[in-house]
Amino acid sequence: MEPNLVQYIPIAVLLGIALFFALLLPILSLSLGPKRLGQRALMPYESGMTPIGEAQRRLPVKFYRIAVLFSLFGVDIILRVPWAVSFRNLGYYGLAMMLVFMVMFILGDLWVWRKGVLEWE
Repeated sequence: MEPNLVQYIPIAVLLGIALFFALLLPILSLSLGPKRLGQRALMPYESGMTPIGEAQRRLPVKFYRIAVLFSLFGVDIILRVPWAVSFRNLGYYGLAMMLVFMVMFILGDLWVWRKGVLEWE
């Protein structure tokens, strides 16, 4: 038996369009774009300002802490939304597990607050 290949025609057309633009846009950019770079474009910053200080500097740890907290709040929301959608099907066990999760999360938030991580100088 031969599979019905007609159903794959839209995928092939989409792939063809994607390949066409993937090849066309860089070619147009190279052919229509500027050929010579000006003196300003060759500077470290294209704004024309002379850079002051080092380009590489260390960031304080507080930025990383805030990034980790942002990720944790995202995980919290990602876990709460499916729970809220299927709340009625989970019963008391689902409620108890979410309460345990929320107590642990709130204790972690209080610990972070007490440590002063959320304080911004």
